[in-house]
Amino acid sequence: MITLAGVLQEAENQLLQAGVEEAKLDAWYLAMECFGISRTDYYMNPNREIEEEQYARFKTMIEARAKRIPYQYLINQQEFMGLQFYVNENVLIPRQDTEVLVELAMKQADDADILDMCTGSGCIILSLGKLCKPKSLTAVDISSEALEVAKKNARNLEVPVTFIESNVFDKVTGTYDIIVSNPPYIPTKVIEELMPEVKEHEPMLALDGLEDGLHFYRILAKEAYKYLRKDGYIFLEIGHNQGEDVKNLLMDAGFTEVNIVKDLPGHDRVVVGKIQGDLSRE
Repeated sequence: MITLAGVLQEAENQLLQAGVEEAKLDAWYLAMECFGISRTDYYMNPNREIEEEQYARFKTMIEARAKRIPYQYLINQQEFMGLQFYVNENVLIPRQDTEVLVELAMKQADDADILDMCTGSGCIILSLGKLCKPKSLTAVDISSEALEVAKKNARNLEVPVTFIESNVFDKVTGTYDIIVSNPPYIPTKVIEELMPEVKEHEPMLALDGLEDGLHFYRILAKEAYKYLRKDGYIFLEIGHNQGEDVKNLLMDAGFTEVNIVKDLPGHDRVVVGKIQGDLSRE
């Protein structure tokens, strides 16, 4: 007889052998997806019999996870800001680190026109749209495949967004009160050092910040003022060691009140800047 406890232990052992750090947790997430159970269900009857068809699907998912494919891509789902987002291999998996940026932008988001550059799954702009009362939302990405994912999430969450396929600001028009962005910021040479889940399965287009990781920040700092209104804000997620560099880029471009905000572990995570004058017309 194939039991729930038995298949979970088998899966955990397989993932441990494959080098998956959170083997027990990932096995559980996949079991929830395949068997439709909660933790309460499990503890009430850990020896319940598993149907062959369910077991076959679970085993296929565990084999894929053992190849270091992120479990979020296997279940096509990730929670962010208390909301559920559809994800696949065309977008970065939303991470808790990025919630720091959203929480900061929320303070200015009501009645604001907001632009999200490099939107990916849309987790930033859609969270702001769902949790605040912005005037309008615009999301930009160079990847048509990523935009399809963001559009699906917008439909699922019932948040109206204008989507633009564009290489940074190339096809962007108009001005905004807020620009938010989690751009590619990992130096090319560092990507090879990342976990297999990231370097082998998440989209390189969304990871690679080129030689020093600052390529897109230079563009954003140089061009954003054209698209921000007076007293407009820019919120940029950054790598843990990029705070001072990005702060200086914004200050050199004319932004004021530039601050580096840390995440819960104490790492630099977001740089915030403000346009004091109407630089878009200077």
